[in-house]
Amino acid sequence: MPAPLHAAYADVIELLTIVPDGDEAAVAAVRGHDAKLTKPAGSLGQLESLVEFLARWQGRAKPRLDNPMVTIFAGNHGVTDQGVSAFPREVTAQMVANFTNGGAAISQICALHEINLRVFELALELPTGDITLGPALDDKMCAATIAYGMEAIAGKPDLICIGEMGIGNTTVAAAIYAALYGGTGADWVGRGTGVDDAGLARKTAAVDRALAFHGDALDHPLAILARVGGREIAAMLGALLAARHQKVPVIIDGFVATAAAAIAHAVNPAAIDHCLFAHVSAEGGHARALAEMGQTGLLDLGLRLGEGSGAALAAVLAKTALHLHDNMATFESAAVSGKGS
Repeated sequence: MPAPLHAAYADVIELLTIVPDGDEAAVAAVRGHDAKLTKPAGSLGQLESLVEFLARWQGRAKPRLDNPMVTIFAGNHGVTDQGVSAFPREVTAQMVANFTNGGAAISQICALHEINLRVFELALELPTGDITLGPALDDKMCAATIAYGMEAIAGKPDLICIGEMGIGNTTVAAAIYAALYGGTGADWVGRGTGVDDAGLARKTAAVDRALAFHGDALDHPLAILARVGGREIAAMLGALLAARHQKVPVIIDGFVATAAAAIAHAVNPAAIDHCLFAHVSAEGGHARALAEMGQTGLLDLGLRLGEGSGAALAAVLAKTALHLHDNMATFESAAVSGKGS
């Protein structure tokens, strides 16, 4: 794709293009220790892979999960004026309050499993532009929002789970996927928060109108993000970018959060190597979007809540996997005969 038109993206392009590699020596050390544990080789399946994932992207032979964090990025969308959601956009701010007051599903998951939760509000009082009538964001604002998202790692997490909240954001995510991978609104739009058939038709039509309105301007992944995306998606892109450069592994949540990874992947497929995709959402096009990137979801639970819930559950599995790796007995310490002994 051609270079984006605005110089504001120069730093973003550099960060996406020049990405540090994972630490294969750390992975080898994890595998060496795993071979000593009292179990048949490979018998913990993806739990073993999760520990290797942590080691590779933390750059530690002994990975840690002392400070896992779920980050929720919340934004509002002008396209809700087109009747694309079952809920008014005031619900975004109301749910942010619910997160911080402990009443949401993600709040309870994090409290139960001792995972830190941070919520980033992105100008909720100022919805993005209606993508059927103009750009969601201008290029400077889009670049600035990506930069803001990079602050998510300021608390030095050793694992970051990326999720979102925003009435109307499944519509803009569908538009991003259609612009990146082709197809019409019908190929990518789902029911989101539960729109009825008439709402689904409005949502599909809104995506098609947005694609037609922006047309040839959708010529680069970052142009797609600015024109038909949203603040929370731009900020999530910034978070996963900063995590890569600061050796923090990332777990991506569902349909909307994956759109941020899709933008990064479209610029440089290697830019999301440090990302694990938590689950396959029940939202229509999520499995297709993962397939376009050559990815699979760790879990398949029929989730479509958003707010980082699937990513938090994947983090619970990662914590479990690491606990087993660190605390199981070895064949020697337990006086258990190894294979072929």
